[in-house]
Amino acid sequence: MDGKKRLDIKQGLKVRIVLKQDQKSGKLTEGDIKDILTNSPSHPHGIKVRLTSGDVGRVKEICR
Repeated sequence: MDGKKRLDIKQGLKVRIVLKQDQKSGKLTEGDIKDILTNSPSHPHGIKVRLTSGDVGRVKEICR
């Protein structure tokens, strides 16, 4: 799953996100979801979340 649909995103889920400063390089940061920040049902660049580490970014991959 690619993290573009809010239905696929749940608190506590392990994901890889791209931080704002890493958008050009595409570097991903892995962590567990603390808060879901996007209210719309989907977003073309990924749902915005806050990780337990405090990092905020858009979900690019959902880890299994």
